[in-house]
Amino acid sequence: MPVDTSDFGNGVRFMLENEPVDLTYFQHVKPGKGGAFVRSKVRYLRSGRNVEKTFRAGERFPDAPIEMRKMQYLYNDGSDYIFMDTQSYDQVPFAPDVLGDATKWLLENMEVGVMFFHDQPINIELPWQVVYTVVETDPGLKGDTSTNTLKPAKIETGTTVMVQLFVNEGDRIKVDTRTGEYIERIKD
Repeated sequence: MPVDTSDFGNGVRFMLENEPVDLTYFQHVKPGKGGAFVRSKVRYLRSGRNVEKTFRAGERFPDAPIEMRKMQYLYNDGSDYIFMDTQSYDQVPFAPDVLGDATKWLLENMEVGVMFFHDQPINIELPWQVVYTVVETDPGLKGDTSTNTLKPAKIETGTTVMVQLFVNEGDRIKVDTRTGEYIERIKD
């Protein structure tokens, strides 16, 4: 089914220039003069390249025939990230430049969606929310529950996330992998 600019939303996938793309940002614009248009950012799924595009309102695009398969992240072999199909045990390597920022959120044994385009693996889709352990941060002060003041905290993947002041080393926190934002501290 074709995708129209009125169907645009974050995460919508369609074909652009014979390549599958993922819409990461869009804004409908109706100027005082001239026709309406959509300002957007798309990510080419095969290369991981991000590009800003402008489309005329009502423009149509073919749907991207993407098949999703659940796979497990195994390890980084030094050059590629290796994923395994838990049914067939087939392993699929991905270069870091294709995965882009997703590499900051990968944990060993994490289950992800792997996108296949014409039976070829092209990219991954992370779970939207993942729980990580804080491995390094400044100590929080007792009674410091201010919600609008943040401090940096390094999680087990090596990525730094801005967290609330009361979060300490060893705490488990939930993070939105799409934005990199701290959601909440997990109480065990």
